[in-house]
Amino acid sequence: MSTLTRRALLEGMLGVGLSASLLDGCRPDEVASRHAHVEGTLLGQDHQAGHLLRDDLAARIAHVATLPPVHTGVVIAGGGPSGLSAGHRLKRAGVDDFVVLELEREAGGTSLGGASALTAYPWGAHYLPVPHRHNTPLIALLRAMGVVTGEDDDGKLVVTEPHLVRLPEERLYYKGYWYPGLYLEAGASARDLEERTRFEQRVAAWVAYRDGAGRRAFTLPLRLASDAPEVRALDTISASAWLAREGFRSPRLLWLLDYACRDDYGLRLADTSAWALLFYFAARVEHAGEEASDLITWPEGNQALVRALHTPIAAQVRTRHLVLDVGDHGEGAEVLAWDLARDQGVRYRAERAIVALPRFVAARVVRALREAPPALPTYAPWLVANLHLSSRPDTRGAPLAWDNVLHASDSLGYVCATHQRGSDFGPTVLTYYLPLADADARRARARLYEGDFAALRDAVLLDLAHAHPDLAARTNRLDLFRWGHAMVRPEIDAQFGRGREAARQARGRIHFAHSDLSGVSLFEEAFDHGVRAADEVLHARGRGVPT
Repeated sequence: MSTLTRRALLEGMLGVGLSASLLDGCRPDEVASRHAHVEGTLLGQDHQAGHLLRDDLAARIAHVATLPPVHTGVVIAGGGPSGLSAGHRLKRAGVDDFVVLELEREAGGTSLGGASALTAYPWGAHYLPVPHRHNTPLIALLRAMGVVTGEDDDGKLVVTEPHLVRLPEERLYYKGYWYPGLYLEAGASARDLEERTRFEQRVAAWVAYRDGAGRRAFTLPLRLASDAPEVRALDTISASAWLAREGFRSPRLLWLLDYACRDDYGLRLADTSAWALLFYFAARVEHAGEEASDLITWPEGNQALVRALHTPIAAQVRTRHLVLDVGDHGEGAEVLAWDLARDQGVRYRAERAIVALPRFVAARVVRALREAPPALPTYAPWLVANLHLSSRPDTRGAPLAWDNVLHASDSLGYVCATHQRGSDFGPTVLTYYLPLADADARRARARLYEGDFAALRDAVLLDLAHAHPDLAARTNRLDLFRWGHAMVRPEIDAQFGRGREAARQARGRIHFAHSDLSGVSLFEEAFDHGVRAADEVLHARGRGVPT
């Protein structure tokens, strides 16, 4: 990349002001030279194979449609958490005649992880809140994994200690010092604290809310939540407009709420619906006045969850299979795919199909959706980096925590992969998350893919350098993962508009399962849609569902 282009990319990743202050008079090529000893790899989803859907789809479909069919009971298109959950559910019901088709070399979607000789680490989603008692299928999975062992005297789930995030859970870097927690209490005015308390009271009121049918406004899974007019109204305005209307102006509070939207949605407050903002804080509180659910984690993040789903059905999973076409054939479902490893087509005939693909992909491969293109949501691009350190970076203030957030950065900071070990010294791996939360997701995605390894590496190291000036010297290796469509974005009118509710309805013998059918990219929602779609198939085939 040219010096000019590298500077433009750094400014795009870090912001013009932050990029300029971090470069501090150095040219980008000088920064690259300073970081040259830090080697690594640039990873990502196989977007080039996915572009076959755009470039020569019709010709491939025509060819594969002439091949002799492979017969099976159910074809699941997509091997992310939803597709694996559907297959796992079928297997628990005693159904074996199904296949799961996954484009990538490894199933798991955005819950992938990696490992070194030192530790495992996440490449995407890295925690799960302890589910509430009504979410029985998810609790059954956690029990089978040995994560949940029972209930306490108050009926709360008991989670094994190694899987609960240990203290210190989080800290915030602000003007040269690390502070415990994510709300900056140091120096807060009486007005700041009053607004924080008042926001917490508003959240508590929504936690206590019940509509005429007794439904909560916000809960997981979302199919159990209310769609009453007063709840739907929150989806028609932005979070920033709602906050202004309610008189919330404290910069400290607004920063925290903006961070929350970037964290779960890859969006800024101005582009997030007010419904999504309140959902973030209210859905994981079981009773008004209580704290949010504790967090469950693993060094490899949510890869532990998808492995638990994948292991019992490994024989049914077909990786490196690009789904080209899904439709009814009169007596069942037909799925046409391309086996990338063998460079040949495969034609499946099945009783039923489950499309566990993002809506923007489903719109290309499902015949009925191609013929009448639906309104689609937008998706946030992300950059994730894993930094392999020889020793812990210097720090001032609160000690290294599980989650470490930088106040002045567009990134989310980093999580520490060795935190759960109770090992606070020596080598470690830090997982850095940067959502590209531009209003224009397409432009942000293009910028993400314009960068080469060196430019993206420099962006990560520069961002972290203002909190850890010694970090580059302690970094043995830095690997990067680009997620072009990491998560669906709950923008204004996306929850109750844009065809989301209709998108999850079965079309003949074709069923749908993906987290974006909920408008939010959460494991709980992906899992629930997989279970729901599998149960629809089981009912249609006259089979009982697992308890």
